[in-house]
Amino acid sequence: MNLYLLSYDLCNEKDYQKLYTELSYYKAISVLESVWCLKRSNTNAEELRDHFKKFIDNNDRLFVAEITDSNGFDQWASYRALGNPNNL
Repeated sequence: MNLYLLSYDLCNEKDYQKLYTELSYYKAISVLESVWCLKRSNTNAEELRDHFKKFIDNNDRLFVAEITDSNGFDQWASYRALGNPNNL
């Protein structure tokens, strides 16, 4: 399984519960207020972007990146993060 980082800017003050519910379904953890990590196999950043953009508004922004190196090791570091990707 590869580790992915998902970040978003929600531009309007609306109900984004559907996004949070989907992140929960994917067992994602919040590492910063609008930055989440999740582990998935058989996918890539583009496919995850296309999936999660269904849960935000057209004027919102979304960023997805794989943070696994070519040897399969997760490459990340944090300071005072809300969650720990090692717990995924």
